[in-house]
Formats: sequence, structure tokens, C-alpha cells
Amino acid sequence: MNKRDFLRQMVGLAAVSPFLPMTLKANTINVPEGYDYHFEDDFWKRIRKDYALKPEYVNLENGYYNIAPQPTINKFVEHVKMVNYQGSHYMRTVQWDNKKRVADKLARLVNCGNDELVITRNTTESLDLIIGGFPWKAGDEAVFAKQDYGSMRDHFELVAKRYGIVNKIISVPNHPASDEEIVALYESQITPKTRLIMVCHMINITGQILPVRKICDMAHSHGVEVMVDGAHCVGHINVDIKELDCDYYGSSLHKWLSTPLGAGLLYVSRDHIPKIWPLLADFIDDPNDVRRLNHTGTHPVHTDLAIEDAIDYLEVIGMERKEKRMRQLQRYWSNQLRTTPKVVINTPLEPHRSCGIANVGIEGIKPAHLAKTLLDEFKIFTVAIDYANVQGCRITPNVYTTFDELDQFVKAIKTLAERV
Repeated sequence: MNKRDFLRQMVGLAAVSPFLPMTLKANTINVPEGYDYHFEDDFWKRIRKDYALKPEYVNLENGYYNIAPQPTINKFVEHVKMVNYQGSHYMRTVQWDNKKRVADKLARLVNCGNDELVITRNTTESLDLIIGGFPWKAGDEAVFAKQDYGSMRDHFELVAKRYGIVNKIISVPNHPASDEEIVALYESQITPKTRLIMVCHMINITGQILPVRKICDMAHSHGVEVMVDGAHCVGHINVDIKELDCDYYGSSLHKWLSTPLGAGLLYVSRDHIPKIWPLLADFIDDPNDVRRLNHTGTHPVHTDLAIEDAIDYLEVIGMERKEKRMRQLQRYWSNQLRTTPKVVINTPLEPHRSCGIANVGIEGIKPAHLAKTLLDEFKIFTVAIDYANVQGCRITPNVYTTFDELDQFVKAIKTLAERV
């Protein structure tokens, strides 16, 4: 298939429906083998049509909540109506079977056992379930970084007050010289009392991807377990939990998998399931059943069902293609600004150390003022970051983002840098 035939196929798809139908197989719209990804703009323009976007600003803050495409929203609304129609009959009959089916599909997506994963509401809940449910003893030690997410750092502090554990905090450099430098930072804090290391798969404030497998191998050689914060990874980059060989993994699915708000996952290695105390008691009392760890009472079950639809949409795009696109978008703007006077890129240069997220600052401009000016003057929405070695705005485009929008952003940053 040549480029002309490919584009004709895409036009045909658009004519059939205003949105990509969820029943399409992934290979129906795959780019032919050997096709140059540089010329994929027509594909992504078609994907952009699936998103309802506000015209008031360019949204470069998709990291907090990655808005769902319309096909997923349509399915979600159908689930809301169906559950409301069936009411208690649904809740007392098939809700648990459906949730298990969706969890099994998630397990296949991230490559772990279906007896090791449960659906939660977000990464904070997932990882706090582990931090709070870990069998701590006074004097035990935990290791994590300043750059880790605040909610988990706060829970470690709470556990320290409750159980008398010791928290040892490192700082991850924005531009590491090597994987070994990062591994050595964590290893330097390990003692015979160390029980758990928390590490980001992708640091949320800079987008830096850490060498998780190497950290896990090192930690395990010392008998220390590793909990991974993958909030920004599932649906963003290929996540292979078996390959990572971590002990615990949490992610928020309403970020890069683009589910409706309130969906997450928790992976617990089957060997560790029995020792983690659940937050709330559950009717499942088998200590080896991971499902006893995510009981929170009655919750919006239609959100669980929409996870399956979000996975279907991702499969239409293709995980490999999406990861390449996200990295391409980030490199497009960040490469243009890395040599601009007074502009600071707080994300590593090496392509394998980041994907779609990066952070940029301007010397002499506080992050909060930078974010406000970008929105007020240039109609570009970002988020300010001003802690843990990072002073700048986090930039998180999405699959619907265009190069024209990124050109606007680059021009805005250069204009502001010239004013300082």
C-alpha cells in the first residue's frame, strides 16, 4: 500500500462515521510496513476529530487528566444508562464478573498475571494501599525521591508517625550521566533495615523515565522490595510488568489510557499479596486473592466498564505508534528550545529517557508567572512546577496536538525569553 492508497482508506473511514468505530481491528488502520512516520499527519488529524476540544486555548496540560476521546465517552454514557436502568439487579449479579473481565484485559495490556492486578480509582489509592498495608516494624526504612508524587510522600510520612519507620530521601538529577548514576543513588541509602523503595517509572514533573529494571535488580540483590509509580505510563509507553520485575506497580488510567475520571490499577506480585493488609475489610478472606485489596464500597461501576473501551481505542491506534507519536511531539518542541538563550529544559536530552512529557523554564521568570503569561497572553494552558530541582512548566501534549500548536508554544517561549 502506498501513501495515496493509505490516505484514501483514512478518508473512507472518516466518511463512514464521525468517529473511529470501536469495532475496528487495530490493523485496519495500521500504516503499511515501511511507511515513513514523518508523513503520518493525516492519520493524527483524523484522530483529532475524535476529541471535543475547547477553542479558548491550546491544551498542553494533558498530564493531570487526559480527556477521553468521544468514542470512549459515548460508550461510557451507554454504561451509565445501562447500570441506571438495571439498578440493583446489575449490582447484585454481574458487576463483579464484569470488573474481573476488565481487570483481566488490563493485565494482558501490562503483561502480568490476571491474579496479580485489581482496578482502583487512581495511582494515589493504588500505592497508598501498599504503603499503608505494608507490614512495617519500628526502625524499618523506606527510600524514595524528592521528585516523587506528593500524595505518596505524605503517606510515607504518616506511616513514619504511626509505626516509627525511617524515610530516606534522595534527589534524582534532571540530567543523569547514566543509568548507573541513578541506580547508585538508591543503592547508597540501603541498609539492612531497608524494606521498600519507591521509584517513578516516569517522573511526573519532568517526564524523565527511570531505569526501573536496573533499580529492581539492584534492590532485590539486597533483599529490598520495589514499588513503582507508573501514573503516567500505562497508555503512554509500553508497560511490561514482567520485564520490569518490580514487586508493586500503580497507575492512573484516566491519564494516558484516557478513561473517564476515576480509574486506576494496582499490581501486586503474587508472592507479596498475603502480607499486604487491605485498607477496608472485604468479604474475600483468602489472603492470596488480590481482589481483597481494592475494596472501597459501592462506587461508579460504569467507569470500570469504560476501561475496556479505552483499551479498545488504544488498540485501534496501536501502542507502538502512540508511543512514537508522543515522543515525536515532545522532541519537536524541546529540541527547538534546548539551545535558546535563557531557556532551561528540565528533561534529559537522550530520547530513551523521556516520551511525551517534558518541562521547560525561563531564567528570571518564576514558573507560576510563566504559566499565567502563557495562558493570558498566548492562550496556551500549562502547569507550573516549582520544587525539587525543577523550576518551569510541565508540557504534556496529547495525540490530538498539532505541530502548528507546538509552533505557537515555541514562539511564545522564545518571545518571553527575549524579554528577560
